[in-house]
Amino acid sequence: MIQVNKPGFYSTIQDMGRFQYRDKGVPVSGVMDAISAGFANKLLNNDPTAAVMEITMTGPELLFEEESYIAVCGAIMSPSINNNEIYNDEVYKVVPGDVLRFGKLKSGIRCYLAVKGGFDTEVVLGSRSWYVSITEKFHLTIGLTLNIAKHKAFSPPENLPGMDHNFKEKELEVYKGPEFNLLTEEQEYQVLNGIFNIAKENSRMACQLKQQLYPHKYSILTSSTLPGTVQFTPSGKLIILMKDAQTTGGYPRILQLTAKAIALLAQKRTHEEILFSLVEQ
Repeated sequence: MIQVNKPGFYSTIQDMGRFQYRDKGVPVSGVMDAISAGFANKLLNNDPTAAVMEITMTGPELLFEEESYIAVCGAIMSPSINNNEIYNDEVYKVVPGDVLRFGKLKSGIRCYLAVKGGFDTEVVLGSRSWYVSITEKFHLTIGLTLNIAKHKAFSPPENLPGMDHNFKEKELEVYKGPEFNLLTEEQEYQVLNGIFNIAKENSRMACQLKQQLYPHKYSILTSSTLPGTVQFTPSGKLIILMKDAQTTGGYPRILQLTAKAIALLAQKRTHEEILFSLVEQ
C-alpha cells in the first residue's frame, strides 16, 4: 500500500479511460497525456491499461508501505526518494518506509507515477479512472491509502527507445470537425493561421483559448463530442474539450485534435502558445 502524506495540488488515479458508457452521459476520463502515462507503464512492463497516478502542477508526498518498482514520466517536478533526487523516465525500486516527494515544477504541467502492476483501486463501470459523481474518490486526500499490485520479481526492459514527446512543440495536429464547413473564409484563415494562448480556464474538463474568432450565429442540434473536440461559441471563443468533458454539446465542432495533440495540450500552461496544424484525412 501507499499512504498519502500530502496530496499535492490535484492528483488522481487514471487509466486509459471509461469508454462503454458515453451513451449514458458518462465522460471518458482517463489520463490527459496518454504518451507520458503509456511510457511510464512500458518502463515497468505493465499492461498498457494499468492505472497510474496523474499529478498536476504540485506533487504529493507518498509513503510506501510495501516493496515495489516505480517510474515517473511527463512533466518534470523534481522527484526524490528519501530526499535523494531521482529522474524521469527511469525505474527505481522502493521498499517499506521510502518516501516519494516532488519539488519544483520545471517543465510541463502533468506527470505520471506508475507502480509495478498498476494501482489496484476500485473498478467502476469498467475503469479505475477517478471522476466526481462516478467514483467514491476523485482526488488524493491526506491520510488516504492506495492499494497497489503485489510485488513480483522484475527486470527493467533493456534498450527501450526514448519517449518522443516535446512539450515545447506548439503545433497541435487537428482534423476538420463535422461543422468545419460552417466557417467563413475569414474565420477559417483565423483558426488555421492564428497563434493562440492558453487561457486560465484550463482543466481536465476543457481548455479555453484567449484569442477569439469573428463571432457567428450558427445553431446546431446537440450532438456528440469527444475529448479533443474544438467547439466554436457564438462569441467566437474556442473551447477544446478534454478527458472529463461532457459527451454532447450544442456548439459547432470545427476541429478535432489527434491523440498526440491532446497529450501535448495536456502539458501546456496558462499563457503558452499553440497553433493548429490541419491533417488531411
